[in-house]
Amino acid sequence: MTIPVTFWSYFAELAGCSETVVTVSEPTTVDGLLAALYQAHPALAELRRSTLIAVGVEYQDGGYVLKPGDHVSLFPPVQGG
Repeated sequence: MTIPVTFWSYFAELAGCSETVVTVSEPTTVDGLLAALYQAHPALAELRRSTLIAVGVEYQDGGYVLKPGDHVSLFPPVQGG
């Protein structure tokens, strides 16, 4: 299964791209996808505790089971002033 991933804000700089596609086996959770992403983009792993993860338009935790057609987005922590 291929899952498109979008990196937002400075995550795109850390990953070296704004989008990628990750191939994972079925079934795979968000945590499984993140493990593959962190292996390919180690700089992102340093921020794993503060990364916001959305599948489609809903925030999800690491246990969410991905389905064909899902699109994952990674965001840095939201800050305001």
